[in-house]
Amino acid sequence: MKIKTLLLGAAATMALAPAAMAERGSDGNVSIIYWQAPSIMNPYLSGGTKDIEAASMVIEPLGRYDPTGALVPFLAEEIPTVENGGVSEDLTSITWKIKEGLLWSDGTPFTSADVVFTAEYCMDPEGGCAQLAKYSGVETVEAIDDLTVKVTFSQPTPNPYGPFMGGQSPILQKAQFENCKGAAASSCTEQNFNPIGTGPFMVTEFRPNDVISMEANPNYRDPEKPAFATVNFKGGGDANAAGRAVMETGEFDYAWNLQLAPDVLAKMEEGGMGQPVAAFGTLVERIEMNMTDPSPDLPEGERATVAHPHPFLTDLNVRKALSMAIDRELLVEVGYGQAGRATCNLVPAPALYASDNTECLTQDIEGAKALLEESGWTDTDGDGVRDKDGMKLSLVYQTSTNAVRQDFQALIKDWWSQIGVETELRNVDSSVFFGGDPGSPDTFQKFYADVEMYANNFDGTDPQSYLSMYRCGNEPKPSSQWQGENINRFCDPEYDALLDELARTGELEERGRIAKQLNDMLTKDTYTIVPLVDRGRVSAHSNTLGGVQLNTWDSELWNVADWYRIEQ
Repeated sequence: MKIKTLLLGAAATMALAPAAMAERGSDGNVSIIYWQAPSIMNPYLSGGTKDIEAASMVIEPLGRYDPTGALVPFLAEEIPTVENGGVSEDLTSITWKIKEGLLWSDGTPFTSADVVFTAEYCMDPEGGCAQLAKYSGVETVEAIDDLTVKVTFSQPTPNPYGPFMGGQSPILQKAQFENCKGAAASSCTEQNFNPIGTGPFMVTEFRPNDVISMEANPNYRDPEKPAFATVNFKGGGDANAAGRAVMETGEFDYAWNLQLAPDVLAKMEEGGMGQPVAAFGTLVERIEMNMTDPSPDLPEGERATVAHPHPFLTDLNVRKALSMAIDRELLVEVGYGQAGRATCNLVPAPALYASDNTECLTQDIEGAKALLEESGWTDTDGDGVRDKDGMKLSLVYQTSTNAVRQDFQALIKDWWSQIGVETELRNVDSSVFFGGDPGSPDTFQKFYADVEMYANNFDGTDPQSYLSMYRCGNEPKPSSQWQGENINRFCDPEYDALLDELARTGELEERGRIAKQLNDMLTKDTYTIVPLVDRGRVSAHSNTLGGVQLNTWDSELWNVADWYRIEQ
């Protein structure tokens, strides 16, 4: 299979074809297909990658990460550092200088007031901000003048690039969102579907879980960009149909996240209309173990909350046995081929932060059985399902609807049955599963199942914010509109203390040591997270679409302003 694979890290480089830009809108329409359909254009109210990336075409951060993981300015003049005076010598503050003359798509000036407001919006305790970990340790965010913003931290912060960096932390327009703070955030439908932005495009019609129509932003800062006048952003369907629409039929120009078996991708490429590209970053397919009780017998508002511990997944030996029964190498072979690597880590890269934990790579069915026996889980009635104190080892295993994920579910269900665990499989439409609708029982945040499988990653190359997701109190709950990043409801004061130590540690090798320890606490020490596959991101673009730079460290659409049509 001729997938172009880019193994990107902090020192990687990429050769790019020069864009033959003419004038804004001169290349007509570009069609993008995301088989996980966006359901909102506000990443602060969704942890779903598809929502974050769709929004990144419209609303932007002060800085981004490029395909090598390097920090690059977008709305800021430069990336603040100690060397240029933007980061204080004592590492307790970072000061951003905003580019002059920036306009929102409605023609009004972009100022520091919008940046300050964005911080207030996300940090409001009643708002349920899905990206709150980005603001960990932030004490104040203040406007020094119209083009200067200072973020002050409660302690020295060696990695001050949480707020306003990357596709997960864009700037919202204060004038549009000022009545949408706190508990009102999720009810502001017009604002959440049609945000005013500074990006290359603006929304003309948003149909949740279906189609987004966009047009070039007339006030975009580069008068020659974007090359495309309009965007047809189609959501829904499945990865197979998305891949075919680019590589076989040529109906679309770009297809995201082609989570397909290697032989399927190879067959599609033979269609001659497009090509797949892949890059490794930090995307890990994993199983999260619910530490709370999702039983429907509990009152609504109490299900899957810390008030009710899980009846058997709180047993470490059960979680470890479930992990031991899995053959990760076979999962890679079946699902990803050269675009996947078996892993035991939540943080697989960069190398500085990747633990040498490899214990899980060897499947051990007999060892898993022995571990369950040791913990008193036996099959007392001969039905093939272990039980203890009248409770069956029977669980619900959910994920989003996708051919590879359903293959994984079937294999893992079989392995778990071999160790005496009964498994009910459930799959949910991806637009719903990752949608973040507080009224839906089927979101991955609500976690009304015993275990669930999905993948996500973190912006940039430093995992501090990512690891901070699992801090006590950061779990989705009714009081946060079921938003939150601690999906499995893990809580350990020692973990939180180590997060605090990471936040005040500047020496890189020591930061690496602490991050590895945090990774291991979640994985090999507690098995609350069971990593499966380090996934290379695979997408595809048409042979007539130029300027694409696959980026695993930020939004995949991070440079859509630079896309253009190649003449054939």
